[in-house]
Amino acid sequence: MSYPAALHVTSRPAAAPGAATLVLVHGSLDRADSFRRVMRRLPELRTLTYDRRGYQGSRGGGIVDLGGHIDDLLSIAQEARSDAQGPVVAVGHSLGGDVVIGAALAAPPAFDAVGAFEPPMPWLGFRRDRDEPVRPWPPVSNDPGEEAERFFSRMVSPGAWSRLTEEGREARRADGPALIADLRSFRREAPPFEVTALRVPAVFGMGGSATQPHHRRSVHWLGANVPGAVVYEIEGAQHGAHLSHPDHFAAMARLVVGRAGGGEERAGSAAS
Repeated sequence: MSYPAALHVTSRPAAAPGAATLVLVHGSLDRADSFRRVMRRLPELRTLTYDRRGYQGSRGGGIVDLGGHIDDLLSIAQEARSDAQGPVVAVGHSLGGDVVIGAALAAPPAFDAVGAFEPPMPWLGFRRDRDEPVRPWPPVSNDPGEEAERFFSRMVSPGAWSRLTEEGREARRADGPALIADLRSFRREAPPFEVTALRVPAVFGMGGSATQPHHRRSVHWLGANVPGAVVYEIEGAQHGAHLSHPDHFAAMARLVVGRAGGGEERAGSAAS
């Protein structure tokens, strides 16, 4: 298969012919390798993932905005469908979910079903409590490496950053320019797309009570306002569910594949 030359793509064949194809899309300051445990749990599917442009093995492709990432995913979907024997679906984590949704809106035939786990959609207004003013965005550093360290420490923990090897810290600092482009893609007044126009079967995933409340509010809103959408909760999980709960994230992916086959599944959950 011939994917865009600038993208580093990782794939695993299915155990049997005729399988569905699953494309996994990572979030900000992440990489394709973070899905390896999820992919191992899906032997019945043809799975593929990739370092988004500007990250890790795809740094040589330069830096793009959300629209550029959507174009890349559509190119991958077109190539995957060229020899697919079953449905083609995509599941994105965090900002990767925005990429998946944007692609399904831009070209509905590209995917038979899609999934997004806690996609950031600040324009929905759920970053604040009902009676509180909107919190300002943390300022973006002029130093991409410094911004990568700040983001990682904020999203994971300061202790997690210190536990990385020096090589690991340098790898994330090198992803700083792509991270800044990601942050600027959704720190905008106008939404980049109208999510309620989505007509491709969709599953929206979220963590349990330990995850950020605004993620849960957003996902509940998506489930109520996107026609036919299904909400899937991973109890006990926080935002990084693909890392902490790979079995349950894989189960969410299977639910997406089931929806591609015309399944009528409704909201579900997985206990930790």
